[in-house]
Amino acid sequence: MKFVPARRVTRSKAAIRQAGAGLTAALTGRAAEPAWIGDPRRERQVRAAVAAVTLVLAVINALGVRGGGGPPYHPGAALDRIVAVAAVAPLLLAVRAPRLAWRTALLALLIVPVVPAGWWGGWPWGPAQILATLAVFCLAGIGQPRPVLWGMWMLTLVPWWLWLAARLPDLNGPGAATLAFTLVTLVLDSVESGLLARTRLAAETGRANAERDRRAALEERTRIARELHDVVAHHMSLIAVRAETAGYRLPDVPEPALTEFGSLSQLAREALADMRRLLGVLRQDLPAGLAPQPQLSDLPALVDAAREAGVAVSLTSSGSTGELPESVSLCAYRIVQESLSNASQHAPGAAISICVDQDSTAIRLQITNGPASLPDPAGEPGPGPEPGPEPGPGHGLAGMRERVALLGGSLTAGPVPRGGFEVTAVLPLAEAA
Repeated sequence: MKFVPARRVTRSKAAIRQAGAGLTAALTGRAAEPAWIGDPRRERQVRAAVAAVTLVLAVINALGVRGGGGPPYHPGAALDRIVAVAAVAPLLLAVRAPRLAWRTALLALLIVPVVPAGWWGGWPWGPAQILATLAVFCLAGIGQPRPVLWGMWMLTLVPWWLWLAARLPDLNGPGAATLAFTLVTLVLDSVESGLLARTRLAAETGRANAERDRRAALEERTRIARELHDVVAHHMSLIAVRAETAGYRLPDVPEPALTEFGSLSQLAREALADMRRLLGVLRQDLPAGLAPQPQLSDLPALVDAAREAGVAVSLTSSGSTGELPESVSLCAYRIVQESLSNASQHAPGAAISICVDQDSTAIRLQITNGPASLPDPAGEPGPGPEPGPEPGPGHGLAGMRERVALLGGSLTAGPVPRGGFEVTAVLPLAEAA
């Protein structure tokens, strides 16, 4: 007795269950709407094409029928022609309900041979009905899962073998029909497999891009948190020092006030210790920076460095020059730095203008670059979001928006009508005060 591996038996049972499910779904299941449904223009085009083809096939089928093989104008000729037209009518239904049209065409394959009519070629169906059934099968098979598609193939071949096997002993008819429908099914299966593979690839690509963007946003937020930590830690250190030295700097301070100052100093140092532990978490993969965070007052040095690199940059400032909150000043510097970096990358050779306007309520930044005068290796104009991590302090517009949103400001960026790109940011001072 030959031993059959259990794995092979399990696969066979699974294949049988899958085939049964495909047959059941083909007969009773509901199919998804065709791709052209919901697009009025495309649906009209498909409907018009199918109506024209159906009309031609109906005329051919009506002219090719002869009742019982007799003369074309015998008493039952009208009924035969009605049957000939009805046999191709399911093709019209395929525009809106392809699966129902296929079931109707399958029923016609079973019933039409009962009608005592003779068709061209001597088969139980006319050539036009065969072509219409093939077209309905193709329309109904588009977008179907593989088990359902092959279940439709099996059921479509039943009428052929039922009627032709008895009439043609050599089985040329059933063999030719089986070959034709098998080839059509293979084509539909391969096309559907390719579409499914592309759909899955697009979905995986979308998920990968979303994950990349999510990680880039997290990295940028961590970078911003590290920078803001430095600012907050600096202020906490000043609070602790000023509270500790209040008794030496201020004369005649009461003892209760000195005790309160000492308590404030202790709380400030505890908060500073917590901030340092947070810094250790944020910088676990990066060395701690020793240089102070840049401020808006460092813009001239940034512009000079860009000019030395061959970039034509102009800087204009207007309004108040009063002291700024360090978080706002840092954010403004980073926005200008990011814009300069992206403009140099995406619009090489373009002139860049930086305008800084400050008043008592907000800082307004406007960074504009003209169209590229040299080939752009990235193929994009002006400052814009990057496809991946980039050298420098951030991740393009995503990093800018993160910083501005943190301060309750607004940022707009996009191409300008005259060519080039412009970034505009408004950073409120009241939010950061």
